[in-house]
Amino acid sequence: MLVAAAAAGSSSGTDTRLVVAALLGIALIIGLITALKLHPFVSLTLGALLAAGVSGFGLSKGADSFSKGFGTTTASVGILIALGAMLGRLLVDSGGADQIVDTLVGRAGPTLLPWAMALVGALVGLPMFFEIGLVLLMPVIALVAARSGQPLMRVAVPAIAGLSAMHGFVPPHPGPLVAIGLLKADLGLTLGLGILVAIPSLLLAGPLFGSVAARWVPVGAPPLYADGGSGASAGAGAEAEGGAESEGVGEAARRTRRPSFAVTLATVLLPVVLMLGKSLADVLQDSTPKAQPRQALDLVGSPMIALLIGVLVALFSFGTGVGLGKEALAGVLDRSLPPIAGILLIVAAGGGFKQVLVDSGIAKVISGWVEDSSLSTLFLAWLIAVFIRLATGSATVATTTTAGILVPVTSQLSNSHTSLLVLAIGAGSLFFSHVNDAGFWLTKEYLGLSVGQTIKTWSVLETILSVSGLAVVLALSVVV
Repeated sequence: MLVAAAAAGSSSGTDTRLVVAALLGIALIIGLITALKLHPFVSLTLGALLAAGVSGFGLSKGADSFSKGFGTTTASVGILIALGAMLGRLLVDSGGADQIVDTLVGRAGPTLLPWAMALVGALVGLPMFFEIGLVLLMPVIALVAARSGQPLMRVAVPAIAGLSAMHGFVPPHPGPLVAIGLLKADLGLTLGLGILVAIPSLLLAGPLFGSVAARWVPVGAPPLYADGGSGASAGAGAEAEGGAESEGVGEAARRTRRPSFAVTLATVLLPVVLMLGKSLADVLQDSTPKAQPRQALDLVGSPMIALLIGVLVALFSFGTGVGLGKEALAGVLDRSLPPIAGILLIVAAGGGFKQVLVDSGIAKVISGWVEDSSLSTLFLAWLIAVFIRLATGSATVATTTTAGILVPVTSQLSNSHTSLLVLAIGAGSLFFSHVNDAGFWLTKEYLGLSVGQTIKTWSVLETILSVSGLAVVLALSVVV
């Protein structure tokens, strides 16, 4: 009995040390990002090493573990992020994004305009990183508000909500994508469930809240961009990616035509349809050996192949099909990659931090606490992501860190609940964006709002997306 008690006491002491190590590592990451404004990549690296040292795992083993996680994460999601960036850049430079906006907004009357803007935000945001999509849509929002005579918030809130919902819930955005990789979730299933979560959350935070926000912040359209049309959008998108110039840029600007709405929509949705098709085939599979059609679906529906097919099709539909030559297309693809370097480093460092937590035993102890808690695992995942989001201002950091902490939990979950865990983390990563988030300041400056007005619109919008997303996730967990 004395031996057993001593062993239990020793185990308890070790567990406490591991938890303290995790808390100190996370606290260091938060402090470096918020107080010293250090890049999240460096902050995550230092936080991982501190956790390894304090836990007793050792700095040398911690460095090796971090490198292993960094490389594994880069291999699993780096290619997908790069291909997604290429598809998004082709959409912008071809005029396809403008075509989506003009078609949907042009066919919507005053009553349907907020709903059309929500759809615009979702479609533009599907293949595009949030910050780039936000800067791209800002001149469009200003023009639509001015031409329609509608209050600015009634137009802006639904469009921004569409972008943010895609960013938080739907791969191939970096946050959901890295959580899927870390937690070993099924991408196609998560994509399908993510769309189910995103739609009601978007409707609440977009058109419905937009009417309320228009009364809270009754402002008109900000000053319009100089060239006022699709060129403004393209220019803003270029600015978002650092204003890079190449020989192909001029030719891209002089394209002879834009892709049609049908072609644009089909190209953007092609990778999504392929991945969902594979997921559906997996759900409907039986015990018989895989037939040739099923093997083909498995191939073209794998994330890398689906996105690669999407990019290859886009080279024709968004490239040669609108009059862009070889040099222009090379320039478009070249400009798509530099903006994602920082995102890739953050995502990979998040994977390294996760590996340190796993190899040192920290994640197992924390997950044990989560499993023993009377609270829902999905709710706890959301709560952890909320805390890190509020502290760091980064949805991607919140997602990667939370997913790393909860890796061992997935062994107790079904495939569908693992996907829902990804989405609960994504919902938490959106909660109440404020002054430590770049999206907060982008929205404020482009829409010409005060800090208070931005909190009453943008910050509340993000909170509605987060809370409603969690509610839908919890509801789905009962039936799937």
